[in-house]
Amino acid sequence: MTPSPVTDLIGRSRRLGSDPRNTNFAGGNTSAKGALEDPVTREDVEVMWVKGSGGDLGTLTESGLAVLRLDRLRSLVDVFPGEEAEDDMVAALDYCLHGHGGAAPSIDTSMHGLIEMAHVDHLHPDSGIAFATAIDGPELTQRCFGDSVIWVPWRRPGFVLGMELSRIQRENPQAIGCILGGHGITAWGADSTECEANSLRIIRTAEEYISENGHREPFGQILPGYEPLDLVDRHAIAARLAPVLRGMASHDRRMVGHYVDSEVVLDFLAREKHPDLARLGTSCPDHFLRTKVRPLVFDLPATSPVDKMITRLQDLHAEYRTEYTEYYQRWAGADSPPMRGADPAIILIPGIGMFSFGANKQTARVAGEFFVNAINVMRGAEAVSRYQPIPEHEKFRIEYWQLEEAKLQRQPKPKMHASRVAVVTGAASGIGKAIAEKLVEDGAAVVIADVDLKAAQSVATDLGGADIAVALHVDVSDEESVRKMVRGACVAFGGVDLVVNNAGLSLSRPLLETSVDDWNRQHDVMARGSCRVSRECTPAMIAQGLGGDIIYVASKHSVFAGPSNIAYSAAKADQAHQVRLLAVELGEHGIRVNGVAPDGVVQGSGIFAGGWGANRAAVYGIDQTDLGKFYAERTILKREVVPDNVAEVVVAITGESFSRTTGLIVPVDSGVAAAFQR
Repeated sequence: MTPSPVTDLIGRSRRLGSDPRNTNFAGGNTSAKGALEDPVTREDVEVMWVKGSGGDLGTLTESGLAVLRLDRLRSLVDVFPGEEAEDDMVAALDYCLHGHGGAAPSIDTSMHGLIEMAHVDHLHPDSGIAFATAIDGPELTQRCFGDSVIWVPWRRPGFVLGMELSRIQRENPQAIGCILGGHGITAWGADSTECEANSLRIIRTAEEYISENGHREPFGQILPGYEPLDLVDRHAIAARLAPVLRGMASHDRRMVGHYVDSEVVLDFLAREKHPDLARLGTSCPDHFLRTKVRPLVFDLPATSPVDKMITRLQDLHAEYRTEYTEYYQRWAGADSPPMRGADPAIILIPGIGMFSFGANKQTARVAGEFFVNAINVMRGAEAVSRYQPIPEHEKFRIEYWQLEEAKLQRQPKPKMHASRVAVVTGAASGIGKAIAEKLVEDGAAVVIADVDLKAAQSVATDLGGADIAVALHVDVSDEESVRKMVRGACVAFGGVDLVVNNAGLSLSRPLLETSVDDWNRQHDVMARGSCRVSRECTPAMIAQGLGGDIIYVASKHSVFAGPSNIAYSAAKADQAHQVRLLAVELGEHGIRVNGVAPDGVVQGSGIFAGGWGANRAAVYGIDQTDLGKFYAERTILKREVVPDNVAEVVVAITGESFSRTTGLIVPVDSGVAAAFQR
C-alpha cells in the first residue's frame, strides 16, 4: 500500500507542475517526510520522499521519487568539512537511500531533508524569479511579503544552501518560505495542503504585486521596423531561415530545431530594451542550462531581403562562437569539463520569432519554453525594478559543474539517426509507415507526409506526437503542395536531413488498355513526384551544410519486365535512374542518393488494397488472398517481403555503415534472378 504522504506528495506535485506559472518543465522538486518500517530491525524509521533528478513534477509517479533515511542524511551536517566538499555531499546521498529502486537524488535533496518541515516545495515560477532577479530583490521581497517570506542571496544549489535554508526556517517560525536570489522559491508546510497553499501564496502574491505596481511597458517603446510581420510572411521567411539557422546551431553537433512566434516572443523582440536584456541572458540555472548563457540576437528589420539577413546572420554566428569561446576560456579551470560547443541554442529574429535548438525536438522545444520563461521573468523584474541575473562566472560554475557533466555522461549513447529529420512521403500506410516507424525507433524526427492527412495524423499520434512526428498533407503531383510540405517540415523541425520518396500508386493494365491518363497519372506521382520532392528538399539540405540522404523506393519492376504493367514499371525505372543521376549531382554537397527495390509487398499496402492486388492476382490467375504466398514461392529464398523488411534496409543504408555508398539500389525481394541488378 502506498503511504499517504506519498499519495499527497504526488497529487500536490502534479497540480503544481501542470501549471506553467508555477514551474518550468522538469524544474523544481517537492518532498514529504514520514515513517517506514526498517525491514531489518522491524522498527519505524523517518524517511523522506523527494522528486528525483530529471523528473517532471506535472507527470510525477512514485517511481520518480528518491527515498532517503533522514537520520543518515542529517548526520552529514556533523561530518561536512566545508564548502570545498560540496560536491562530495551529493555522492554521499547514495548512502542515505532507503531500500532499492526509485530515482537518483537530485542536487536539491539536501535542501528538502535539512529543512525541518514535513513538506517542502522548491519551484521556478516566473513571478518568483522576477523578484529573485530584481536588482533590489531584498527590498522588493520585504515590501511585498513582510517577514513571511525571507530573501536568500544567490548561492549555488547544494548542501550549503540546504543548511542555510534550514537555519532560516528555524529562526523564522513565522515564515512560509524564501525567495532564492537569482534562482526561484522554496516553501514549506506542516502538511501537504499547507505546503501547496504556501507555494501558491508566494507565486500569486508576486504576480499580483507586479500586475498592480508594475510599469505598463517594461520593455520600452516599439522599435520602428521591428514589429511582427503578418502571419503568412513571417512563416514564409521562417521556413527559408530555419535550415540556415539549424546549420549554424549544428556547427559542433547536429541539432533539431523548434520555432515559436507567440505574442510574448514577438512583442519582446519589437521593444527597444530587447537587445540589452537578451545580452544579459537568463538567470535561473534550469533556464540557462537549456538556453546557454545568452541567445544570438539578429539586429536588422525583418523586412530586409532574406539574402541580406542570411549574410548578417553568418557574421553574427561567427561573433557568437568567438564570444562563447572567450567566455569559456575566461572562467575554465584545470578541472573544468571540455567546452561542449560554441553554437547558440536560442536565435531571436525580430518580426519573425524565436528558433531554439536541442539534440531532439523535445529538448529544442523545452529550450524555447525556458526562454519564454526568461522573457516573463525579465518583464516582471523590469516592471517593478531592473533585471539583474546572476554573475557570469556563477553561470559558468553551473554550466560546467562536474555534477552536470556527470549527469550528461550518464545519458545513453545516441541512436544512429538521433538529431536527424526525415521526410517520408506516402507514410500513412504500408512501406512508408513502416519506414517512418523504424526511423523513429532509431532516434529520428519524422514528417509523415501523405495525401491522406487524417491517416497521416493518426500515424504521427501513434508514433508519439509533435516531439517525434508531425503529419503534413502532400500531393506529390502538385508542385505548390510539395513546396508547402517542405516549408512545414522546416518550420516543424528546423530542416531536412533524410528524404524517402515512397509515395506511389499503380494501375495494373496491359499496353492496349493503358490510357494516356493512366500513364501520366502514374508518372506524375512516382517519377515526376519523386523529382519534385527531391528538388524542393535539396535547397534546405544544402543550406544546413550537414549533408543528407535521399532514398527512392523503386521496385523490382524497374528492371524486371513483368506482364501487364507498363506504366508502373516505366515510372519505377525512371525513379531508379534518378537515383544514379542525383547521386552524381548532389555528392559535392555530401548528399547520398540510394534506393531500394522491393517486390510483392502485400501486407499493409495501400496500393494493393486500392485494386492493384486484385488486378495482379487476375493476371497470375490466383486468388488475391494467396498473392503474398505466390510472390514468396517464386523467389530464391521462398520468403514473403513485408514492409518492415524494406524499412530495415532504408534505416541501414542511411546510417553510418553506408557512409561511403551512393548511387546504389538495394533489392529487397527475397531473390528474383530476373531482377538482378546488372
